[in-house]
Amino acid sequence: MSWGTELWDQFDNLEKHTQWGIDILEKYIKFVKERTEIELSYAKQLRNLSKKYQPKKNSKEEEEYKYTACKAFLSTLNEMNDYAGQHEVISENMTSQITVDLMRYVQELKQERKSNFHDGRKAQQHIETCWKQLESSKRRFERDCKEADRAQQYFEKMDADINVTKADVEKARQQAQIRQQMAEDSKADYSLILQRFNQEQWEYYHTHIPNIFQKIQEMEERRIVRIGESMKTYAEVDRQVIPIIGKCLDGIVKAAESIDQKNDSQLVVEAYKSGFEPPGDIEFEDYTQPMKRTVSDNSLSSSKEGKAELKFGGKSRGKLWPFIKKNKGVTPEDFSNFPPEQRRKKLQQKVDDLNKEIQKETDQRDAITKMKDVYLKNPQMGDPASLDHKLTEVTQNIEKLRLEAQKFEAWLAEVEGRLPARSEQARRQSGLYDGQTHQTVTNCAQDRESPDGSYTEEHSQESEHKVLATDFDDEFDDEEPLPAIGTCKALYTFEGQNEGTISVVEGETLSVIEEDKGDGWTRIRRNEDEEGYVPTSYVEVYLDKNAKGS
Repeated sequence: MSWGTELWDQFDNLEKHTQWGIDILEKYIKFVKERTEIELSYAKQLRNLSKKYQPKKNSKEEEEYKYTACKAFLSTLNEMNDYAGQHEVISENMTSQITVDLMRYVQELKQERKSNFHDGRKAQQHIETCWKQLESSKRRFERDCKEADRAQQYFEKMDADINVTKADVEKARQQAQIRQQMAEDSKADYSLILQRFNQEQWEYYHTHIPNIFQKIQEMEERRIVRIGESMKTYAEVDRQVIPIIGKCLDGIVKAAESIDQKNDSQLVVEAYKSGFEPPGDIEFEDYTQPMKRTVSDNSLSSSKEGKAELKFGGKSRGKLWPFIKKNKGVTPEDFSNFPPEQRRKKLQQKVDDLNKEIQKETDQRDAITKMKDVYLKNPQMGDPASLDHKLTEVTQNIEKLRLEAQKFEAWLAEVEGRLPARSEQARRQSGLYDGQTHQTVTNCAQDRESPDGSYTEEHSQESEHKVLATDFDDEFDDEEPLPAIGTCKALYTFEGQNEGTISVVEGETLSVIEEDKGDGWTRIRRNEDEEGYVPTSYVEVYLDKNAKGS
């Protein structure tokens, strides 16, 4: 099957068909190009989506990603980012392997098509020229034959006429001979041109046109093969990223399978555990007996002057948890406004951060020392004295950080129960260090609020002197013992580890020397020489009638 033999007379249709083929190829190129743009846009949107839901640096949201479910979500975001990268790869490969290649091929194809049809038109023009020559010689031969025939008839007429002179007859005879000779010449010329035309025509239809059409056919078939190969490449580009996309999806599945609900539940416990014991049952208050009042933050009854009650699951006059002093808006340096368990974690984190800072400064000091040694051995490299100021500064920073770390380690030891209470040396050291930065009130009793819920100026000034001067218990030795205003019974065991507090055992009876002022603490005494504060909810208070009246 050859276009040269089968379609020898379809030059114009072949020209239209090959142009249609180029149009189809350009349409496919446009399709692939738009696909690459879609892939890029999709990848960009996926990346933006992943970035949008990434946790922000140094934010509360970042802390939430300690939970396994949040970690799995973060892994999903990272995998989607890689997933987007594969779509970018698809776009890049389709552009380089298909779009660019086909666009270059289309230009070559157009040039080849133009050359082939130019040769075809040239052959057509040549055969048309030969045909015109043949027609011209044919008409000339026909005209000469007619002229020779008329000249012969005229000669015969003149020869038969007796009235015509011999000279006229001779002239007519010569004219007839000339016309006859011209007709013979035209015949010979026509015959030669006809033979030549037939030869040209045979070569045109059996050699030139078949060769040209064969080239056009091969060109068209190459175009068809090329577009087929491009379609295979189109699919292969997608197929190449399938394993990596599969790994991304496997990563998402693996992250989902790593979710541990028990671990997340334990993290919630670690994040919010206060370390307190839950309150016990509330006893029935019998008003038929002599007046007996139970002072408890868990009581459903209201205290005098409308003092707010502590209701678990609700708000309690700004308290963050039971039995702890109110936070006035500024977190104490020792985190004493946190529950025991949370306080321990805060202190441990602070100690770890300080140790890292100490290590960082130590490394810097070692580096400066080594550099100074190098300068000493090789003075041309630098002046050793130029490093003394920096070395002194780093050494002072290390000493300051170590004092800070020791202070927080002492507080941490106190919280963890390794020390019964802070030592005099630790308190004095803490007070001296705070003098360089800001005063920290560590005395529990002095931190107590006044009945209206505010701190008085006298308390603040007094506490600043007493922190550096003496222990909390020494204050009571200098003062006249307060009279007892009632008794109380310990409902639960309380270990008073902070300064100003006192430990009690469940069931123990003690004297009340100062009732709850609204801050959740009651001042009690044991054996006339040991007194301190306990949570009001831990005791059942029995006030004397005379004391209440007064």
